[in-house]
Amino acid sequence: MEENKMGIMPVNQLIISMSLPIMASMLVQALYNIVDSVFVSQINENALTAVSMAFPIQNLMIAVGVGTAVGVNALLARSLGEKDFEKVDRIAANAVFLAVLSYLLFLVIGLFFVEPFYRSQTDIEEIIRYGKEYLTVCCCFSFGAFAQLMFERLLQATGKTIYTMFTQGIGAIVNIIMDPILIFGLFGFPKMGVTGAAAATVIGQIVAGILSVWLNAKKNYEVHIHMKGFRPNLPVIGQIYGIGVPSIIMQAIGSVMNYGMNRILISFTSTATAVFGVYFKLQSFVFMPVFGLNNGIIPIVAYNYGAKNRERVVSTIRHTIVYAMGIMLAGLLVFQVIPKPLLLLFNASETMVGIGVPALRIISLSFLLAGFCIACGSVFQALGRSVYSMLVSVARQLLVLLPVAYGLSRLGNVNLVWWAIPIAELMSLAMTLFFMRQIYLRVLSRLSAAS
Repeated sequence: MEENKMGIMPVNQLIISMSLPIMASMLVQALYNIVDSVFVSQINENALTAVSMAFPIQNLMIAVGVGTAVGVNALLARSLGEKDFEKVDRIAANAVFLAVLSYLLFLVIGLFFVEPFYRSQTDIEEIIRYGKEYLTVCCCFSFGAFAQLMFERLLQATGKTIYTMFTQGIGAIVNIIMDPILIFGLFGFPKMGVTGAAAATVIGQIVAGILSVWLNAKKNYEVHIHMKGFRPNLPVIGQIYGIGVPSIIMQAIGSVMNYGMNRILISFTSTATAVFGVYFKLQSFVFMPVFGLNNGIIPIVAYNYGAKNRERVVSTIRHTIVYAMGIMLAGLLVFQVIPKPLLLLFNASETMVGIGVPALRIISLSFLLAGFCIACGSVFQALGRSVYSMLVSVARQLLVLLPVAYGLSRLGNVNLVWWAIPIAELMSLAMTLFFMRQIYLRVLSRLSAAS
């Protein structure tokens, strides 16, 4: 088999070819996230708040799906670099099995735990009703999301990121088209309100999932999935989760943080909670391209680490940090200059604008720091040191952000609460720099000697 492009293409060109399709598709995903909430906000502010408060569970779903897929991606790319093609096929078959198990977990959550989840955050019955309608559909029909996440990572691991642009892009476009049709009952469809927003979401995911399965079968020649007579391979699953569990925990902590922030903010007003939800929708337009960049470079770093090519690993890391911070700088400028027009996209009231403008300006001060830390986090994952990312995330969101936010909320001014995020990011930067030094001393320097 001829050499994979991840081992021979010039690094800068390789990063661009691997990352741009994913970044483009994630920008479409971010656009869909914003459009989804824009349509929901036309119902009323409680509907927007209900969708915003669903984020912890939705983020947990993404954490399980993406975290497992990150483990598959890094392990599969490393095995390709080592030319162990038999192991590649074992990894792929077990990846499909794990995607099915992940869906079954969220089916149970959707059937039994949605209403208690909302009641633990608010006693406003309209928000609870909207939230139950929305989140039950998203969880019970999440099989499309898990199929999409896993099969896209199989394509990314072999360098075929152009196809993930198709799957994510088409899924998001279907979602955007179906949103107004199902929410408002256009073209003879029933008017479904918040349930329609959830239905549009899962329809888009199912379409993208089917397409990603088909593309793997037709285009991914380096990976062969054989499920006939399949039995779970515990050593392979252990290796997948050895890389993936820290990533799952790291992202799941975001759910805990978001849940905690919702509890803190709703003590002021439900509008503050809606602002926090809108911020997450808006910031996804900045962060999604950085996550796309990271998804593109994880297999590059893992492949060249497996091939023991120190020079290409270091060059990839340097380029990634520069690109990530450049994207974040652009996002910082937008949030500082036009926060009010951004909020008005969501039919914001004067009260929401009054809370939201300082919120966006304060929180965005953390963007440059976050860009550096996110880029380094992808390196930790690619080199099998996902636990570093997990420790940074735990410290930032649980040990610093939530306690600081709670302490500032006791002063009685909601504007002070937003400062918890930049403060937490400063701590994250310090830890990330420490761990990057450990990576250099314990991994990269030895890799050079091995070469």
